[in-house]
Amino acid sequence: MHGIWAYSPDSGYDPALDLTGFTVEAPDGVLGHVDRQSHRPGRQHLVADTGAWVFGRSVLIPAGFVRRIDAAARTVTVAATKGQIKNAPRFSMDSETTDSRYLDDVARYYTGLDVSDPPL
Repeated sequence: MHGIWAYSPDSGYDPALDLTGFTVEAPDGVLGHVDRQSHRPGRQHLVADTGAWVFGRSVLIPAGFVRRIDAAARTVTVAATKGQIKNAPRFSMDSETTDSRYLDDVARYYTGLDVSDPPL
């Protein structure tokens, strides 16, 4: 088990690859673009800019929910739907990426999601 905060070994993750700007695709359509990523061991995640569909809101997606990274197509496919990600604990500032209380809330939320092919 790779856990919620680590990329699956078969996801195509390469620590040398900068995912900034990659399109984030959910099972029900394009979610947005990767704004930044964290390689921090035990807390790997992406921050995606959702654009207009959630009023420009950014969302934090744990690395364990990344199903596939396609470097050639510049896409990141995630397990959760757009609605599930939209309902995740609200991300509002960079300091939250290191706030253990916020990250614990995010972990509880994503761990409780029902996805057809669980990432964990």
